[in-house]
Order: sequence, then structure tokens, then C-alpha cells
Amino acid sequence: MGRHKAIVLTVSMLAGGMLGGRQADAQTFQTYRCADGTQFIVGFYDGDKRAFLQIDLQIDGEPVALAKRLAVSGARYSGAGVTLRIPRSGPTTVKHLKRPVTACAVVEKPGI
Repeated sequence: MGRHKAIVLTVSMLAGGMLGGRQADAQTFQTYRCADGTQFIVGFYDGDKRAFLQIDLQIDGEPVALAKRLAVSGARYSGAGVTLRIPRSGPTTVKHLKRPVTACAVVEKPGI
């Protein structure tokens, strides 16, 4: 439980620094658990098209900012070897560290 709080705090601090110190009007954080055991937190801020992501299994453990990319349906973000797809229908998927694409679902109560 303490590790989860540390990850959320790290993502928040990174996003705050990347936004030039301005306060975000609104923010959304979601925790995902994937079929292959991967867990990650993704944060979105109003006025910023990027997704801020922290994956538990990353080698360096650092959060990454993913740029929004063109998508036919839903949203797609990528950067630093990570691709996150959030379709309008169907499961969210993530691909990272040369691993195959895996389906993920939102964890309703992450236990913060």
C-alpha cells in the first residue's frame, strides 16, 4: 500500500514539473491491472494531451510522459518504448519493454 502511494506521488510531482509549475484545473488517475501481471497508474490533466504513466515492471521505475498519437477509435499514447491504447469499446491494452500487447482493466479500488 505504501508503494502505491509513492508511485502516485511520483507521477504527480513529475506531471507538476512538466507543466511548468502551473496548477492543473482537474486531473484523473486510474490504476490498471493487466492479464500478464503488469500493473500501472496513468494520470491525465486538463489542458495537457499527454498521459503520465508509471509501470511497476519498468527497469528504472521512472514515470514516463506519453504523447497522444493519431487513433482511429479511442485514444493512443506512446513514448519511451510504451504504447497505451484506450479504445471506445473493448479492453485497454499496453505494450512495453518488448513484451507482447496485453489486455488491462481498471482496478476500481486501488487501496490508497
